[in-house]
Amino acid sequence: MTDVPTTDVSALPFDEKWALDLLLELLRTPSPSGRTDAVMQLVGDVLTDLGLEFSLTRRGSLLAEIPGRSAGIDRALVVHADTIGCMVRTLKDNGRLEIVQVGTFSARFAEGARVRILGDDHSRTFTGTIMPLKASGHAFGDEVDTQGIGWEHVEVRVDEEVHDRAGLEALGIQVGDFVALDANPEITRSGFVVSRHLDGKAGVAAALAAARAIVNGGVVLPHRASLLVTIAEEIGQGASHGLHAEVAEMISVDNAVCAPGQHSIEDGVTIPMADMTGPFDYHLTRRLCRVCAEHDIPFARDIFKWYRSDVAAALEAGAGTRAALIAFGLDGSHGWERTHVRSIKAVSDLLTIWLQTPLTFARWDATPTGPLEEFPSGRQPAPTEAWGKLEE
Repeated sequence: MTDVPTTDVSALPFDEKWALDLLLELLRTPSPSGRTDAVMQLVGDVLTDLGLEFSLTRRGSLLAEIPGRSAGIDRALVVHADTIGCMVRTLKDNGRLEIVQVGTFSARFAEGARVRILGDDHSRTFTGTIMPLKASGHAFGDEVDTQGIGWEHVEVRVDEEVHDRAGLEALGIQVGDFVALDANPEITRSGFVVSRHLDGKAGVAAALAAARAIVNGGVVLPHRASLLVTIAEEIGQGASHGLHAEVAEMISVDNAVCAPGQHSIEDGVTIPMADMTGPFDYHLTRRLCRVCAEHDIPFARDIFKWYRSDVAAALEAGAGTRAALIAFGLDGSHGWERTHVRSIKAVSDLLTIWLQTPLTFARWDATPTGPLEEFPSGRQPAPTEAWGKLEE
């Protein structure tokens, strides 16, 4: 059994202006894991404009349907709209806030961030700045350079006339309030997008741009697909719920690690072979590489040592699907991040091609189980073919 060729389809038009306008709107909408209602409202509005039906899970993930000819939901495209952030741990006696991180990132990247403190009452929002405890060289001299790095060494200075704990309480600020780091996005003349929280909002923009291209192009897909937008990827929960049981192929979109020792590219799509949870599906990942090669989409293969995504959460929750990850290049992940417009386009192009093709193994993957003789061995030789029989 061999997979289906992909040369008879092509990438659909990518509307760069629409995608970037959406990305900027996503970036300017605070959505730390645990406080994602506003960004999901935004995503829902976009899907409504596209005429795509969707629903929300009890926990707040969004599940939309991209129509196709198949009777079941055969494919899933997964992205996450939540970001790293912080929460208030303590109201300090000096009128400032001690915080803890939501998700994993270094306090050194939090220092100097402008933030919004999100109270339980949605109308009660305050601005502030994450400051090192010793912020002024005029006051502390060289100690500003020798103080420690960590969450115990920073605090939030609230932009209100408060100087003690009682003042913070009078404002209504409480332990457990979310502290969202402002993204401060910028698009440069050279095509770079520089911002906090491109992980994973650039992926959301790419996926929605692909869905829009399919709708506007009047393309009838061979398989119905679900678009799952998750809200807790940064804290490891990701696509642990929301996937239909009949999904045969899942692709998650997330960031690629552009750093010394990695092979990811900032101006194309990266197809990871494995992350810290193990290898991705052999057949699906290699097929995606062939799609890129056949359609002149710039791509690279990589392995991520300190990384997990929605894929891991789905598989750990028991999803019986082929699963792969495709990624836009990202320099400085979970800090001051940077990607290129060409990378977002490459991801969107790959998605539109993948969604237009049949399943990797159309006959085998149409059902959850099948007989051994039909199992798709692909291009992997059997051990005796590769190495010969063991000598006695």
